[in-house]
Amino acid sequence: MSKTVSAKKSGRPAVVMPTIEEDAAITAAALADPDAQPLTDAQLAAMVPLRSLRGRPKSQHKKLLISVRYSPEVVAYFKSTGEGWQSRMDGVLLAYVDQHSGRG
Repeated sequence: MSKTVSAKKSGRPAVVMPTIEEDAAITAAALADPDAQPLTDAQLAAMVPLRSLRGRPKSQHKKLLISVRYSPEVVAYFKSTGEGWQSRMDGVLLAYVDQHSGRG
């Protein structure tokens, strides 16, 4: 017979816990289902949190977040070039560094 765990004054429905025999029968039925086999140790080890899969991939060349003041004309020009204006601005500055540092 199942054991009922009451929810004290919460207003939530009571949780009905299976007996040891019922739990064993449920486990046996689950293990007998070929489409619902337990994960192997290798599968469990390969799992990663979903949180780590979200967003853009991490770059090997991480950019720094800084605060810089530019002339309004410079910002207006790059913004007028549309989406990706900050990346284009970075490209112009990188070309300058390449030209003046002997890298390029």
